[in-house]
Amino acid sequence: MIYYVSTNGNDNALGTKESPFRTINHAAQIAVAGDTVRVFGGVYREWVDPRNSGEENARIIYEAVEGENPIIKGSEIITDWERVEGTVWKKVLPNTFFGDFNPYKKMLEGDWLTSPRKKIHVGDVYINGKSMYEAHTYADMVRAEKRIIWEQNGWKSNRTEYVLEPEKTVYQWYAEVDDENTTIWCNFQEFDPNKETIEINVRQSCFYPSKSGVNYITLRGFEIAQAACPFTPPTADQIGMVGAHWSKGWIIENNIMHDAKCSAISIGKDAATGDNNSLRTGRKSGHRYQAEAVFLGLRMGWNKETVGSHIIRNNVIYDCGQNGIVGHMGCAFCIIEHNEIYNIAMKREFWGHEIGGIKFHAPIDTVIENNNIHHCMLGTWLDWQSQGLRLTKNVYHHNDRDLMIEVTHGPCTVDNNLFLSEFSLDNHAQGTAYVHNVFAGGARLIKVHDRATPYHFPHTTEVAGYLPVYGGDDRIYNNMMLGVNEGCGSGHRPVGNLGSNYNAYYTPEEYPLAPGKNAYSVGNALFIKESQPVWIEGNAYSGYAFPYRAEKYAAVASGMTADVEENNGEWVLTINVPEAVVTASCTPVTTERLGTPRVTEEPYENADGTPIDFTVDYLGNIRTQDVIPGPFATLCEGENKFVVWKK
Repeated sequence: MIYYVSTNGNDNALGTKESPFRTINHAAQIAVAGDTVRVFGGVYREWVDPRNSGEENARIIYEAVEGENPIIKGSEIITDWERVEGTVWKKVLPNTFFGDFNPYKKMLEGDWLTSPRKKIHVGDVYINGKSMYEAHTYADMVRAEKRIIWEQNGWKSNRTEYVLEPEKTVYQWYAEVDDENTTIWCNFQEFDPNKETIEINVRQSCFYPSKSGVNYITLRGFEIAQAACPFTPPTADQIGMVGAHWSKGWIIENNIMHDAKCSAISIGKDAATGDNNSLRTGRKSGHRYQAEAVFLGLRMGWNKETVGSHIIRNNVIYDCGQNGIVGHMGCAFCIIEHNEIYNIAMKREFWGHEIGGIKFHAPIDTVIENNNIHHCMLGTWLDWQSQGLRLTKNVYHHNDRDLMIEVTHGPCTVDNNLFLSEFSLDNHAQGTAYVHNVFAGGARLIKVHDRATPYHFPHTTEVAGYLPVYGGDDRIYNNMMLGVNEGCGSGHRPVGNLGSNYNAYYTPEEYPLAPGKNAYSVGNALFIKESQPVWIEGNAYSGYAFPYRAEKYAAVASGMTADVEENNGEWVLTINVPEAVVTASCTPVTTERLGTPRVTEEPYENADGTPIDFTVDYLGNIRTQDVIPGPFATLCEGENKFVVWKK
């Protein structure tokens, strides 16, 4: 059955093309496996709450009518503003306007949300589609003359402070809620709100099932914006502007998503496995509740047959406060490909430890491929249990940091990527293979002895054991380290790179706890004391990047640079390489050569157990026997230009 929806329709109509429904949500209560809901252009201000599941071979499809541009918004237009003083206006709304969810009464909070110290709300106000800043007091809003932003020091410290950005006008709002009314004051500066489009958040989500287990949904061709969704740490009910809500087999493709208060897309956990219990009870740390969530998830049926296996592709996601895509456990067995994600957490109104263009916990066997992630506070953050994950052929640039991998034991494969920001990598993990990448900026290594995390039997969610991260056990083969900066900012100098940073780590031959070197049982304390071995070979270094002390076949040359620019929807990389890199000879990388991480003992392989083909380069060309460092099969001495991403 095909149902149609139009802004000129009626929910009492037949739902045909000639007699369409008025709301998408009405169709979502009727559609069953095999049905399609087609939506004409226009703005739909509603929360679509799909009731029924599709089936693997009979999906429920929600799609735009060909050539149309339907927009789903979590906001409402507000008119008839009253001037209070100067450039300040107000609007009084009865609380009944919001129903059972008032974004101006609900504060933004959650485990690991660390700032601002004076809390803000989940609501927002938009002037002509652009979000304004929330003021903490009415007086702050009135006297605002410059743009006040939350400037987070990020990896430097956890302290946040106000920073004035001169020559930029600030548009701020402030709200109070009493027993009957919600009053919103706005400093619109030069604008008369009664002559502009002013919208406010009123809904938590735009397309999100209120119950879990709504499987095999396809969502394509929409613009989706302006939802008052909450902070989404891995211990919370991870509600996004769009999301699968602990389901299986969604396809989210060809959409434009923007202005989620926190997360645009959630493929994460449900409240049944915990909902900010550390913040609410104070009994245990978030780390302990997160560990419990894993085992609760297993009791709820977290496995490949019931949860995950989503495809998120060809979307444009921008201007969100916390994440472009977020997930804990529900992000396992997924494919994330060819999305453009940018301006995530760059408004800097708040900060916490769960921010990134993509932020995943337990993305077991997930593939993140061919995405363009830029101008984010952190490009991608792969956290606990990133086992069997592959990050390949992505371009990262103009981020505060490109990639962070944390408290996971491998195997995690990072190959043929472009990390072009000044801070390329935060490595707080072990057992990762870095193969044929470009790292333009610095990298940092940190051991994590105080947080034991689970690892799994290969290609399953079943927990095999539990260990802290000792550091090392990494494979660093055939990368280009440009070394464009000495460090990554004041306070961490030198941060270094994925070569000399490992100088304190053993080679496999030196490792004192290798078989046969001790005639007694090795205790846990010795594993913590002794750095695990690393395998580093065949990398090219320039600038402030230097080889590992025992590295074989390293190419050291000056003058390697890389930059990327957009040109009519194409992102063009300009990379300069000296002769020493073009003529370097590297040993080919194979799944067999990479071996297995010490903890999980799982090969660096595809999710189906087949070997990864490392002969294919970033552009899809085949590496011959003459293998050179970096993500490209061939390079010329001097300047090279490649189209590395297309819209």
